[in-house]
Amino acid sequence: MPTLILFGFVPIMKTNFLSIFAASWMTGSLALLSPAALAIQPIATPEIRAAAQSAATPRDHELVAKHYDKVAVQAQAKVKEQKELLKQYQNKSYLYGRQAQDLQSHTEALIRDYEQKVTATLREAAMHRQMASRLQEKHASSDTQRGNVVKGL
Repeated sequence: MPTLILFGFVPIMKTNFLSIFAASWMTGSLALLSPAALAIQPIATPEIRAAAQSAATPRDHELVAKHYDKVAVQAQAKVKEQKELLKQYQNKSYLYGRQAQDLQSHTEALIRDYEQKVTATLREAAMHRQMASRLQEKHASSDTQRGNVVKGL
């Protein structure tokens, strides 16, 4: 059996070394591609993304903004739920044994993630309200210009 000597004192079989290397490489790659590692995106379904991209009228943008507001409220409810769970883990850590710290840190990470999602989703809603406002102003100014042209005839 071929062996590989690492640092001059640890004999390891090549196949095990390659398996360990491949597993750790895959784990690292997946961690980099995980949602937590990517930029925080608002919570959106494919349907709402399509509606947001095809929104052309102020009403369309207002509907998209209302959807994002509803999603933000749901995410805020998740934050509250996770905070209550965290309080339980902190106050009664003796019930969870060795897992107590892991549960606490995991719950804290979920809280941070949900809070970032709430912020991003509310930002997206505000952006669509701004687009609706701009379209409304543009529509109003074009109506005023048309009215001036008609009066001039």
